[in-house]
Amino acid sequence: MNRRSSAASFGGSVRPGACALLAAAFVLAGCSGPAPATFDLSAPREVTGAARIGGDQLIVTEPLALQTLDGNAIIVKGSDGSVSQLEGVQWADRLPKLVQTRLIQTFENGSRLGRVARPGEGVVANYALGTEIRHFEISSASSEAVVEISARLIETLSGRVVSARLFSARVPVNGITGPNAARALDEALSSVLLQIVRWSPARA
Repeated sequence: MNRRSSAASFGGSVRPGACALLAAAFVLAGCSGPAPATFDLSAPREVTGAARIGGDQLIVTEPLALQTLDGNAIIVKGSDGSVSQLEGVQWADRLPKLVQTRLIQTFENGSRLGRVARPGEGVVANYALGTEIRHFEISSASSEAVVEISARLIETLSGRVVSARLFSARVPVNGITGPNAARALDEALSSVLLQIVRWSPARA
């Protein structure tokens, strides 16, 4: 008995391009799943102790970060130093962009500067604040959210670093789940943002 070709089983000849589209559809159908839960970071609203800075205007650049932290994944670090992504969850945007936005908002909530802006927004400022995200993860070994950000206050005209400091915070995590991890990291970040806002203007 003659077997009909696979192409014929679809009612006749099938063009190669159509086969490729059909295969892609099957692959996509097999890979589809529930959308990841998305979490945001917040800026502290009650900001006390923020001092002024020369010129009352400040540029806040986007933080530097290693590739592991330059995305929207929520990171878990194991006791052996291994790094993994918490499955089924993500940040609302790239982590450096989120941190930059929340840092600017924290300065604004302190109400001690005339204008805080990103580079390219037409603000002429005497100082720029550069940061680097060194740690932003859940430590499975200590069950803590760990946030560590280095900051540099830079004189814009000369490029001279006026002052630099490392800020960090740790917050306990009650079970490494998406909501618990996001909540603890948000709390740790809020602590670090407050530390930076209270420090940087006072150094200018």
